[in-house]
Amino acid sequence: MPPSSHKKNVNNSSQKNQLPEGESSLSSQYEIVKKTPQESHYQLHIPAAHAPADIHKNTPKPAQKSPQDAIKDALKKFNGWQKIGKPKEEKSEEQYDPDFKTKFWRFLEWFATSALIFVILFFAVNFSSYADLIMLKLDRLRGEYSLSPFIEKMLQPSADSSTQELLPVVKSQDQMKKQIPPIAIDIAPPDDRIIIPGINKNVPIVNVKTENLIKRDWGALEKDIQESLQNGVVHYPGTAYPGMNGNVVITGHSSYFVWDPGRFKDVFALLHEVSVGDKIIIYYQQKKYIYQVYEKTIVTPDKVDILTQDGTNKLTLITCTPIGTNLKRLVLIAKPVDQ
Repeated sequence: MPPSSHKKNVNNSSQKNQLPEGESSLSSQYEIVKKTPQESHYQLHIPAAHAPADIHKNTPKPAQKSPQDAIKDALKKFNGWQKIGKPKEEKSEEQYDPDFKTKFWRFLEWFATSALIFVILFFAVNFSSYADLIMLKLDRLRGEYSLSPFIEKMLQPSADSSTQELLPVVKSQDQMKKQIPPIAIDIAPPDDRIIIPGINKNVPIVNVKTENLIKRDWGALEKDIQESLQNGVVHYPGTAYPGMNGNVVITGHSSYFVWDPGRFKDVFALLHEVSVGDKIIIYYQQKKYIYQVYEKTIVTPDKVDILTQDGTNKLTLITCTPIGTNLKRLVLIAKPVDQ
Protein backbone atom coordinates (compact mmCIF):
# COMPACT_ATOMS: atom_id res chain seq x y z
CA MET A 1 0.00 0.00 0.00
CA PRO A 2 1.40 3.45 -0.83
CA PRO A 3 2.34 5.77 1.98
CA SER A 4 -0.13 8.34 0.88
CA SER A 5 -2.98 5.94 1.19
CA HIS A 6 -1.79 4.94 4.67
CA LYS A 7 -1.71 8.50 5.82
CA LYS A 8 -5.16 8.98 4.45
CA ASN A 9 -6.50 6.10 6.49
CA VAL A 10 -4.81 7.37 9.62
CA ASN A 11 -6.36 10.77 9.12
CA ASN A 12 -9.76 9.22 8.68
CA SER A 13 -9.32 7.23 11.87
CA SER A 14 -8.31 10.31 13.81
CA GLN A 15 -11.38 12.09 12.57
CA LYS A 16 -13.53 9.22 13.75
CA ASN A 17 -11.90 9.31 17.22
CA GLN A 18 -13.08 12.88 17.68
CA LEU A 19 -16.55 12.89 19.49
CA PRO A 20 -19.09 15.67 19.38
CA GLU A 21 -18.98 18.29 22.07
CA GLY A 22 -22.29 17.10 23.64
CA GLU A 23 -20.89 13.64 24.23
CA SER A 24 -17.94 14.64 26.36
CA SER A 25 -19.69 13.22 29.47
CA LEU A 26 -19.88 9.77 27.86
CA SER A 27 -16.12 9.67 27.36
CA SER A 28 -15.69 9.79 31.14
CA GLN A 29 -17.89 6.74 31.60
CA TYR A 30 -16.87 4.64 28.66
CA GLU A 31 -13.40 3.91 27.19
CA ILE A 32 -12.84 3.72 23.45
CA VAL A 33 -10.56 0.75 22.82
CA LYS A 34 -8.82 0.24 19.52
CA LYS A 35 -8.23 -3.35 18.67
CA THR A 36 -5.54 -2.89 16.00
CA PRO A 37 -4.24 -0.02 14.00
CA GLN A 38 -5.48 -1.66 10.82
CA GLU A 39 -9.17 -1.99 11.96
CA SER A 40 -11.51 0.82 11.08
CA HIS A 41 -14.11 0.24 13.85
CA TYR A 42 -14.00 0.67 17.64
CA GLN A 43 -15.49 -1.13 20.67
CA LEU A 44 -16.96 0.52 23.78
CA HIS A 45 -15.60 -0.91 27.03
CA ILE A 46 -18.05 -0.67 30.03
CA PRO A 47 -16.31 -0.86 33.42
CA ALA A 48 -17.48 -3.60 35.83
CA ALA A 49 -20.03 -2.76 38.53
CA HIS A 50 -18.90 -2.07 42.03
CA ALA A 51 -18.52 -5.12 44.23
CA PRO A 52 -21.23 -5.76 46.86
CA ALA A 53 -18.73 -4.97 49.55
CA ASP A 54 -18.25 -1.51 48.11
CA ILE A 55 -22.04 -0.92 48.07
CA HIS A 56 -22.44 -1.81 51.74
CA LYS A 57 -19.59 0.49 52.59
CA ASN A 58 -21.56 3.42 51.19
CA THR A 59 -24.95 2.37 52.77
CA PRO A 60 -25.65 4.13 56.11
CA LYS A 61 -25.96 1.73 59.04
CA PRO A 62 -29.17 1.79 61.17
CA ALA A 63 -28.91 3.49 64.52
CA GLN A 64 -28.38 1.26 67.51
CA LYS A 65 -31.50 1.00 69.79
CA SER A 66 -31.10 1.63 73.45
CA PRO A 67 -32.31 -1.05 75.96
CA GLN A 68 -35.21 1.21 76.96
CA ASP A 69 -36.40 1.44 73.33
CA ALA A 70 -36.15 -2.32 72.94
CA ILE A 71 -38.29 -2.83 76.06
CA LYS A 72 -40.89 -0.36 74.74
CA ASP A 73 -41.10 -2.22 71.42
CA ALA A 74 -41.56 -5.51 73.26
CA LEU A 75 -44.37 -4.04 75.39
CA LYS A 76 -46.09 -2.70 72.27
CA LYS A 77 -46.07 -6.16 70.76
CA PHE A 78 -47.42 -7.66 74.00
CA ASN A 79 -50.25 -5.10 74.22
CA GLY A 80 -51.14 -5.87 70.62
CA TRP A 81 -51.97 -9.47 71.61
CA GLN A 82 -48.74 -10.72 69.99
CA LYS A 83 -46.12 -12.83 71.69
CA ILE A 84 -42.71 -11.29 72.01
CA GLY A 85 -40.47 -12.54 69.22
CA LYS A 86 -43.26 -13.19 66.70
CA PRO A 87 -43.85 -10.72 63.90
CA LYS A 88 -46.99 -8.69 64.28
CA GLU A 89 -49.49 -9.54 61.60
CA GLU A 90 -51.47 -6.73 60.11
CA LYS A 91 -55.20 -7.31 60.40
CA SER A 92 -58.01 -5.77 58.48
CA GLU A 93 -60.84 -3.93 60.25
CA GLU A 94 -63.08 -7.02 60.00
CA GLN A 95 -60.44 -9.26 61.63
CA TYR A 96 -59.47 -6.73 64.29
CA ASP A 97 -59.68 -8.14 67.80
CA PRO A 98 -60.88 -5.38 70.20
CA ASP A 99 -59.02 -4.83 73.40
CA PHE A 100 -60.43 -5.38 76.91
CA LYS A 101 -61.79 -1.84 77.29
CA THR A 102 -63.76 -2.09 74.05
CA LYS A 103 -65.23 -5.43 75.05
CA PHE A 104 -66.11 -4.08 78.51
CA TRP A 105 -67.95 -1.03 77.12
CA ARG A 106 -69.79 -3.19 74.60
CA PHE A 107 -70.93 -5.45 77.44
CA LEU A 108 -72.12 -2.43 79.46
CA GLU A 109 -74.04 -1.14 76.44
CA TRP A 110 -75.73 -4.52 75.94
CA PHE A 111 -76.53 -4.81 79.67
CA ALA A 112 -78.00 -1.28 79.86
CA THR A 113 -80.18 -1.88 76.79
CA SER A 114 -81.47 -5.21 78.13
CA ALA A 115 -82.20 -3.69 81.55
CA LEU A 116 -84.12 -0.79 79.98
CA ILE A 117 -86.25 -3.17 77.91
CA PHE A 118 -86.95 -5.31 80.99
CA VAL A 119 -87.98 -2.29 83.10
CA ILE A 120 -90.32 -1.00 80.37
CA LEU A 121 -91.99 -4.41 79.97
CA PHE A 122 -92.20 -4.92 83.76
CA PHE A 123 -94.03 -1.64 84.38
CA ALA A 124 -96.21 -2.16 81.31
CA VAL A 125 -97.43 -5.53 82.66
CA ASN A 126 -97.94 -4.16 86.20
CA PHE A 127 -99.19 -0.73 85.17
CA SER A 128 -102.52 -0.97 87.01
CA SER A 129 -100.93 -1.87 90.36
CA TYR A 130 -98.30 0.86 90.26
CA ALA A 131 -100.80 3.42 88.95
CA ASP A 132 -103.06 2.82 91.99
CA LEU A 133 -100.08 3.06 94.32
CA ILE A 134 -98.89 6.35 92.79
CA MET A 135 -102.39 7.87 92.86
CA LEU A 136 -102.84 6.95 96.54
CA LYS A 137 -99.53 8.57 97.48
CA LEU A 138 -100.36 11.72 95.49
CA ASP A 139 -103.81 12.01 97.12
CA ARG A 140 -102.25 11.75 100.57
CA LEU A 141 -99.60 14.35 99.75
CA ARG A 142 -102.21 16.79 98.45
CA GLY A 143 -104.59 16.06 101.32
CA GLU A 144 -107.31 14.86 98.95
CA TYR A 145 -107.61 11.31 100.24
CA SER A 146 -111.15 10.47 101.40
CA LEU A 147 -113.13 7.34 102.21
CA SER A 148 -116.08 6.18 100.20
CA PRO A 149 -119.46 6.88 101.87
CA PHE A 150 -120.17 3.17 102.33
CA ILE A 151 -116.87 2.57 104.15
CA GLU A 152 -117.52 5.59 106.38
CA LYS A 153 -120.89 4.10 107.27
CA MET A 154 -119.23 0.78 108.11
CA LEU A 155 -116.83 2.50 110.49
CA GLN A 156 -119.66 3.89 112.61
CA PRO A 157 -120.38 1.98 115.85
CA SER A 158 -123.23 -0.48 115.88
CA ALA A 159 -126.62 0.65 117.13
CA ASP A 160 -127.26 -0.03 120.81
CA SER A 161 -130.77 -1.39 121.37
CA SER A 162 -130.56 -0.63 125.12
CA THR A 163 -131.02 3.12 124.49
CA GLN A 164 -134.41 2.63 122.88
CA GLU A 165 -137.53 3.50 124.84
CA LEU A 166 -141.12 2.27 124.68
CA LEU A 167 -143.49 4.47 122.75
CA PRO A 168 -146.56 5.92 124.47
CA VAL A 169 -149.95 4.57 123.48
CA VAL A 170 -151.90 6.94 121.23
CA LYS A 171 -155.35 6.68 119.76
CA SER A 172 -154.74 8.17 116.30
CA GLN A 173 -152.85 6.26 113.65
CA ASP A 174 -151.32 9.47 112.39
CA GLN A 175 -149.83 10.15 115.82
CA MET A 176 -148.53 6.59 115.94
CA LYS A 177 -146.71 6.99 112.60
CA LYS A 178 -145.03 10.16 113.80
CA GLN A 179 -143.75 8.47 116.95
CA ILE A 180 -142.00 5.60 115.14
CA PRO A 181 -138.23 6.28 115.37
CA PRO A 182 -135.69 5.23 112.70
CA ILE A 183 -134.95 1.55 112.89
CA ALA A 184 -131.53 1.08 114.53
CA ILE A 185 -130.14 -1.89 112.60
CA ASP A 186 -126.76 -2.49 111.05
CA ILE A 187 -126.41 -2.54 107.28
CA ALA A 188 -124.57 -5.67 106.18
CA PRO A 189 -123.64 -6.83 102.67
CA PRO A 190 -125.27 -10.05 101.48
CA ASP A 191 -121.89 -11.74 100.86
CA ASP A 192 -118.68 -12.10 102.89
CA ARG A 193 -116.43 -9.05 102.55
CA ILE A 194 -113.25 -7.44 103.80
CA ILE A 195 -113.08 -3.65 104.15
CA ILE A 196 -109.74 -1.86 104.59
CA PRO A 197 -110.40 1.87 105.18
CA GLY A 198 -106.68 2.78 105.06
CA ILE A 199 -106.55 2.00 101.34
CA ASN A 200 -110.26 2.46 100.55
CA LYS A 201 -110.82 -1.19 99.62
CA ASN A 202 -114.08 -3.15 99.82
CA VAL A 203 -113.55 -6.63 98.38
CA PRO A 204 -115.56 -9.87 98.41
CA ILE A 205 -114.13 -12.88 100.24
CA VAL A 206 -114.27 -16.19 98.35
CA ASN A 207 -114.31 -19.46 100.29
CA VAL A 208 -112.41 -22.35 98.68
CA LYS A 209 -113.69 -25.90 99.05
CA THR A 210 -111.58 -28.12 101.31
CA GLU A 211 -111.91 -31.31 99.26
CA ASN A 212 -108.40 -31.21 97.76
CA LEU A 213 -106.94 -30.11 101.11
CA ILE A 214 -108.28 -33.27 102.75
CA LYS A 215 -106.90 -35.37 99.88
CA ARG A 216 -103.56 -33.53 100.17
CA ASP A 217 -103.66 -32.86 96.45
CA TRP A 218 -101.60 -29.66 96.60
CA GLY A 219 -101.58 -29.07 92.84
CA ALA A 220 -105.38 -29.19 92.60
CA LEU A 221 -105.66 -27.04 95.73
CA GLU A 222 -103.42 -24.37 94.22
CA LYS A 223 -105.53 -24.43 91.07
CA ASP A 224 -108.70 -23.93 93.13
CA ILE A 225 -107.13 -20.95 94.92
CA GLN A 226 -105.97 -19.30 91.66
CA GLU A 227 -109.43 -19.69 90.12
CA SER A 228 -111.09 -18.24 93.22
CA LEU A 229 -108.72 -15.23 93.19
CA GLN A 230 -110.38 -14.10 89.96
CA ASN A 231 -113.48 -13.21 92.00
CA GLY A 232 -111.91 -11.49 95.02
CA VAL A 233 -109.61 -12.39 97.91
CA VAL A 234 -109.51 -15.96 99.21
CA HIS A 235 -110.08 -17.36 102.66
CA TYR A 236 -107.30 -19.93 102.87
CA PRO A 237 -108.85 -23.41 103.27
CA GLY A 238 -108.19 -25.13 106.58
CA THR A 239 -107.83 -21.92 108.58
CA ALA A 240 -110.30 -20.49 111.09
CA TYR A 241 -113.33 -18.40 110.18
CA PRO A 242 -114.14 -15.01 111.77
CA GLY A 243 -115.71 -15.46 115.20
CA MET A 244 -113.77 -18.68 115.86
CA ASN A 245 -110.69 -19.03 118.02
CA GLY A 246 -107.89 -19.40 115.52
CA ASN A 247 -105.94 -17.79 112.72
CA VAL A 248 -108.15 -16.37 109.96
CA VAL A 249 -105.94 -16.29 106.84
CA ILE A 250 -106.90 -14.26 103.77
CA THR A 251 -104.73 -13.89 100.66
CA GLY A 252 -104.99 -11.82 97.49
CA HIS A 253 -103.01 -10.70 94.43
CA SER A 254 -100.82 -7.60 94.46
CA SER A 255 -100.42 -7.97 90.69
CA TYR A 256 -101.06 -10.66 88.12
CA PHE A 257 -100.93 -11.37 84.40
CA VAL A 258 -102.63 -8.75 82.24
CA TRP A 259 -104.39 -11.43 80.20
CA ASP A 260 -105.94 -13.04 83.30
CA PRO A 261 -109.76 -12.72 83.13
CA GLY A 262 -110.21 -11.79 86.79
CA ARG A 263 -111.18 -8.29 88.02
CA PHE A 264 -109.11 -8.49 91.21
CA LYS A 265 -105.57 -8.95 89.87
CA ASP A 266 -104.23 -6.03 91.93
CA VAL A 267 -106.67 -5.99 94.85
CA PHE A 268 -103.89 -6.09 97.48
CA ALA A 269 -101.42 -3.87 95.58
CA LEU A 270 -101.99 -1.11 98.17
CA LEU A 271 -101.64 -3.43 101.15
CA HIS A 272 -98.08 -2.07 101.51
CA GLU A 273 -99.64 1.27 102.52
CA VAL A 274 -101.54 -0.16 105.49
CA SER A 275 -99.86 0.81 108.75
CA VAL A 276 -99.77 -0.68 112.22
CA GLY A 277 -102.82 0.58 114.12
CA ASP A 278 -105.12 0.67 111.06
CA LYS A 279 -108.47 -1.09 111.36
CA ILE A 280 -109.81 -3.87 109.13
CA ILE A 281 -113.49 -4.84 108.96
CA ILE A 282 -114.72 -8.28 107.93
CA TYR A 283 -118.33 -9.26 107.26
CA TYR A 284 -118.85 -12.98 107.61
CA GLN A 285 -122.37 -14.38 107.32
CA GLN A 286 -123.67 -10.80 107.62
CA LYS A 287 -121.96 -10.30 110.97
CA LYS A 288 -119.41 -7.58 111.51
CA TYR A 289 -115.91 -8.22 112.91
CA ILE A 290 -113.33 -5.49 113.49
CA TYR A 291 -109.58 -6.12 113.70
CA GLN A 292 -106.62 -3.82 114.33
CA VAL A 293 -103.19 -4.34 112.73
CA TYR A 294 -100.39 -4.86 115.25
CA GLU A 295 -97.65 -6.43 113.11
CA LYS A 296 -96.36 -5.92 109.57
CA THR A 297 -93.57 -8.12 108.23
CA ILE A 298 -92.06 -9.64 105.07
CA VAL A 299 -91.21 -13.35 104.86
CA THR A 300 -90.01 -15.85 102.27
CA PRO A 301 -92.52 -18.15 100.52
CA ASP A 302 -91.33 -21.17 102.50
CA LYS A 303 -92.34 -19.54 105.81
CA VAL A 304 -95.52 -21.58 106.27
CA ASP A 305 -95.85 -21.03 110.01
CA ILE A 306 -97.93 -17.92 109.24
CA LEU A 307 -100.76 -20.40 108.56
CA THR A 308 -100.38 -22.14 111.90
CA GLN A 309 -103.47 -22.58 114.06
CA ASP A 310 -102.20 -22.01 117.58
CA GLY A 311 -105.54 -21.11 119.19
CA THR A 312 -104.86 -17.37 119.03
CA ASN A 313 -107.73 -15.33 117.67
CA LYS A 314 -106.20 -13.20 114.91
CA LEU A 315 -106.46 -12.17 111.27
CA THR A 316 -103.57 -12.68 108.80
CA LEU A 317 -103.46 -10.98 105.39
CA ILE A 318 -100.94 -12.22 102.80
CA THR A 319 -99.85 -10.93 99.40
CA CYS A 320 -96.78 -11.07 97.13
CA THR A 321 -94.04 -8.46 97.32
CA PRO A 322 -92.43 -6.58 95.62
CA ILE A 323 -95.37 -5.75 93.41
CA GLY A 324 -95.25 -7.78 90.21
CA THR A 325 -93.05 -10.53 91.68
CA ASN A 326 -93.49 -13.57 93.91
CA LEU A 327 -90.08 -13.37 95.57
CA LYS A 328 -91.43 -12.71 99.08
CA ARG A 329 -94.66 -12.34 101.03
CA LEU A 330 -96.03 -9.28 102.81
CA VAL A 331 -97.86 -10.31 105.98
CA LEU A 332 -100.20 -8.18 108.10
CA ILE A 333 -101.38 -9.58 111.43
CA ALA A 334 -104.35 -8.03 113.25
CA LYS A 335 -106.17 -8.78 116.49
CA PRO A 336 -109.93 -8.43 117.15
CA VAL A 337 -111.14 -5.31 118.92
CA ASP A 338 -114.37 -4.52 120.73
CA GLN A 339 -116.95 -2.87 118.55
